[in-house]
Amino acid sequence: MKSDVLIVGAGPTGLVLALHLAKYGIPFRIIEKNAGPGEASRALVVHARTLEFYDQLGFADEVIHQGIKVKDVQFREGTKVKANIHFRDLGKGLSPYPFALSYPQDDHEQLLISKLADEGVEVEWETELVSFTDGGDRVQAVIKKDGQEERKEFAYLCGCDGAHSTVRRGLAFDFPGGTYEELFFVADVEANTGEIAESSLNVYLDSDTFYLFMPVRSTGMERIIGIVPRELTDQRSVAFKDFQPLIEQKTGLSIQCVNWFSTYKVHHRVSSYFRKGRAFIAGDAGHLHSPAGGQGMNTGIGDAVNLAWKLAAVLLQKADEAILDTYEEERIGFARTLIDTTDRAFTSIIGDHMTSRLLRKLVIPHVAPLTLRSFSTARKAAFRRLSQINIHYRGSQLSDGIAAKVHGGDRLPWIQTNKCNNFDSLKSMDWQLHVYGQANEAVKDFARGCGYFLHEFIWENAMEKKGLQENALYLIRPDGYVALAEGEQNVKRLKEYVSKFNISTLY
Repeated sequence: MKSDVLIVGAGPTGLVLALHLAKYGIPFRIIEKNAGPGEASRALVVHARTLEFYDQLGFADEVIHQGIKVKDVQFREGTKVKANIHFRDLGKGLSPYPFALSYPQDDHEQLLISKLADEGVEVEWETELVSFTDGGDRVQAVIKKDGQEERKEFAYLCGCDGAHSTVRRGLAFDFPGGTYEELFFVADVEANTGEIAESSLNVYLDSDTFYLFMPVRSTGMERIIGIVPRELTDQRSVAFKDFQPLIEQKTGLSIQCVNWFSTYKVHHRVSSYFRKGRAFIAGDAGHLHSPAGGQGMNTGIGDAVNLAWKLAAVLLQKADEAILDTYEEERIGFARTLIDTTDRAFTSIIGDHMTSRLLRKLVIPHVAPLTLRSFSTARKAAFRRLSQINIHYRGSQLSDGIAAKVHGGDRLPWIQTNKCNNFDSLKSMDWQLHVYGQANEAVKDFARGCGYFLHEFIWENAMEKKGLQENALYLIRPDGYVALAEGEQNVKRLKEYVSKFNISTLY
């Protein structure tokens, strides 16, 4: 079968893109130059918005079962807890998943690979993209596999191939940004944690360093991330044993075995573009982040979801090709904002100046927890930002209208009452119409005539509190964002909207 899409890279971004294309019945190949999935990695946290996407795919509960819910963030001085932020239900009422999940990337990738296999698709390991040419109507790619080069044509090329992306380099995109001076380390260790809670994210901060440590599995393993002591960074090679006693002294951990250890530099970069012609980049190929907030991998998965349904719509002839322009438009702005935000936060934490030391010793461990405990607004704002449910596309060509507080481009507010859970409808991964109240006959006729699922939800006060308007019409995109918000159920506006890109349902 001729493949329409070539996905380069089988990390979480490439795998999620592949899973969506498989669900839509789009023929593709996914290749990876490595021999198999990673056995260790730095990405650990899975946020609520990613779990909402996985719920659409049908396996959010399985991911949660394999991971560990982070119940709280403890700020420590050795074995002593100086402050605590209860995190378990930080986003209660905002998402079906009001928590952060500890789920190491190697386990995460294995699960995604198994889900792809369930769809009848295998990753082509030890297979490399050598070069490509965009011919205008097709992409000609040279692929190296088993020592042999093959030339294949594809409708589209998607580079999910990481920081050193072959696709990004082939497109000659600049990758501006910088690299932090400090040398960081990450280690998976078996440790006696004593009285340290098994489901806590633990933060050790003092005037000259910081460490984060948290469980990665329920077998006693801990993930430790921190800064290598400056006096060791000039060594030809750094081993964990060189500063293990310091870590044990600072954190109170008793480390029995080191399963994996690596040092690395942290980058903050965003590509100048995410698309050129028939080629796209996503994930680390397009943006690199500091570890602040665990945003990088989740952002890459968001890229994949955004791109997948648009590629499917075009390849299934359910939308004009111009809809692909909205991928870069929607995702690159968020990536730039996120890089700026995490860079400022990370620089403030790791810096060597008086302000950073004050943040580490006073503001983060004492002022921040007090603020989050005392003010529900602060808690909700923190969850929205960390969980990525606050991401919106209000400035996109695909976003139009406003009804009550919900704009075109917003994530659909989650409603769960005794009578409804409006996110259940999103599992169709298709365009649909929502009316919270009663739809008029013109809307019903449009839905029947054009094949749109129309969901009428009995109006409840909880809906108004979430910003929805009674009897308003909301056109929902396949990724769960509001495309059009129309307060008057004006079918003319609805028809004008779908005709802009010749949109029709994907199934």
